[in-house]
Amino acid sequence: MFGNWFYHQRIRKTVATFGSLFNNLNVVRHDAAGKVMSTVRVPLAYAPRDKFLQRIRENADLENDTKTAVQLPRMSFEVVNFAFDPERAVAKTKKVHVVNSETGDKKLMYAGVPYNVYFQLNIYAKTQDDALQVVEQIVPYFAPQYTLTVKPFADYPSILEDNPLTIQSASFSDDYESPVDQRRTIIYTLEFEMKTSFYGPIGDSSIIREVQTNFYLWGADSDTLASRLTVVPDPIDADPDDDYGFTTTKIDYIG
Repeated sequence: MFGNWFYHQRIRKTVATFGSLFNNLNVVRHDAAGKVMSTVRVPLAYAPRDKFLQRIRENADLENDTKTAVQLPRMSFEVVNFAFDPERAVAKTKKVHVVNSETGDKKLMYAGVPYNVYFQLNIYAKTQDDALQVVEQIVPYFAPQYTLTVKPFADYPSILEDNPLTIQSASFSDDYESPVDQRRTIIYTLEFEMKTSFYGPIGDSSIIREVQTNFYLWGADSDTLASRLTVVPDPIDADPDDDYGFTTTKIDYIG
């Protein structure tokens, strides 16, 4: 069963889709009179929280040196877990026919296996106002779910898949009481769940041109073939989109 190479980039695309939601957030700073002083775009990176915090807190005494210090605010996110979702599971034998819109080739694959992918989004800032600006640009879109429509297969753009994204929780931490020589970092952490599906290999799909139904005797002679019903398209070489009929043939084996 295993050993047939295939790669649909489902995790990679799921991560890219999640990150694309948060890569255009800004923080606006005002003076005492309410005049806009500056607008800062919040950078986003894929990185574990602990390593990102360590990088932020390095060279705290050189915070104003842009060549050595990490400037705040900024965000990072990562995949923390993924698990099978039994509530969306369908029969393992369910098949899906797909058609390449450019070449017209017909392929066959099994229905996707549902999984939930869990993300952690961290927002780092030096002030509460900066952090809250970012949080308030995210939270209102989740009530608590936001649905993304994606194209899971590059070769089959007509196939669309809905990936609901749900915000699970939000937490806050502030190391303001840390030593004076340590850089202050306010962190808001948002936990998300994204529903997606994984697919197996896509194989060739042949056209069924003959269907046979066998009828057996009931009772003790249930292994005895009584008759056979055969149905074929008319003409036999008709295409699936043609307007064609069927020819039905019945053969009785017991008079």
